[in-house]
Amino acid sequence: MGASPQLEEAQCNQYFASKSFLYKTLPHKSGPKRNRMKTLPQIDGGGDTTPKPLFGTAPDQLKLLMQSLGQSAYRATQLKDALYRQRITSLDQITTFPQSLRESLLANGYTLGLPEIVQSAKSIDGTERYLMRMADGETVETVWMPNGDGGERGDGTEAADEERDEQSNEQSNEQSNELDAPAARPDLRNRGTLTAQGYRRATICISSQVGCAVNCQFCLTAKLGIRRNLTAGEIAGQVAAALNRNHVKIGLDRINLVFMGMGEPFLNYDAFMDAVRLLGLMGIPESRMTVSTSGIEPAIRRFALEPIRPKLALSLNASNDLVREQVMPITRKWNIQALLDALNTIPLGKREYVTFEYVLLGGINDQPQHAREVLALLKGYKAKVNLIVWNPGPGIPYTQPSPEDVERFHKSLIAGGIPTYIRRPRGRDIYAACGQLKRTVDAAPPTPLVEIAPAPAS
Repeated sequence: MGASPQLEEAQCNQYFASKSFLYKTLPHKSGPKRNRMKTLPQIDGGGDTTPKPLFGTAPDQLKLLMQSLGQSAYRATQLKDALYRQRITSLDQITTFPQSLRESLLANGYTLGLPEIVQSAKSIDGTERYLMRMADGETVETVWMPNGDGGERGDGTEAADEERDEQSNEQSNEQSNELDAPAARPDLRNRGTLTAQGYRRATICISSQVGCAVNCQFCLTAKLGIRRNLTAGEIAGQVAAALNRNHVKIGLDRINLVFMGMGEPFLNYDAFMDAVRLLGLMGIPESRMTVSTSGIEPAIRRFALEPIRPKLALSLNASNDLVREQVMPITRKWNIQALLDALNTIPLGKREYVTFEYVLLGGINDQPQHAREVLALLKGYKAKVNLIVWNPGPGIPYTQPSPEDVERFHKSLIAGGIPTYIRRPRGRDIYAACGQLKRTVDAAPPTPLVEIAPAPAS
């Protein structure tokens, strides 16, 4: 059932030798902001052809690159726009560059560096799971969910308002008596690709690590263990690859991002936050992003000090430490109260809530006493709860809760005054739902994978 608790703790300690590590690296509240994004080596005269990916590079480093090539500063702006706004797929597409400059970049080993979609699987509900290969051959999974999974409902943001309004409109249409009236023809002028396809928005679920060190017992990703962190460019690059595949027009299409794929984002904190800034360059604001953590207490406190940050979701998944230790061994390091105390340090906006994700496991954490304990835990917190019916996977010894238990749990939390929603399962039939990502290449899922690109030669 995955790694032992001792191995899990050792893997976590690989990233955080002690709690003081995080506090030593806290960003200053004043003064110049330290840039941790990827730096580029200077151009040498010998034509170094070692691959150097450009995607993921900070704007100030792009300026240094252009300077080293004898170019004006505006060339760095053109390169930044080409990488992050236009989402080019080859250096030849930088049409604002003269051919000689593009050739100079290639001659010195510079590449675009986007992750490559090598396989995809499509669910009966329209969800797509992509196997993305990095430059070193490592792979992660990224999920494309047309119309999302309802995870943003009630979180106080524009995305939540959109879901509420759409649900209200759907209910109004169902109750309308004008059944014989001809349907209004949608105006697709100046609208995005998603509208033309019949979707209102889409959510992309992003991975932050190759594998995961946290070892949640109900999650397939835990079986992989941890292989390595992803870079900021590899994290944001998953989004660029998914947007390009689906011909998305940022500004016309509504896109939400969730850092809920493979890995624990807060165990790769710097790269995760650098990716947030890169995604901002791509035109996606942090209000459209949600990061989920299993509960890395020092990182939550660090996150609270960020001037620009996504929304936060804590994977609670139990109503007390005893149950949570069984399903999430990391609780032995930071218990529930320590996490709640850390959450209290986050300066929430007027309409901002912290989301608590709660995976319902049949007979484990889904009974009335568990609901009462959750209400007691979250009393006084600016919280909303997303209930997730456990998504099964091979070799995971849990069962799904009964529909009656799910409904009772849901109603109990609402009656107790906590906004509570049931997240829609997306892509369960292709192992793309919450807790099912596992780099599916060793066995065929129910729906065959579609080969997109040949595997690299060994």
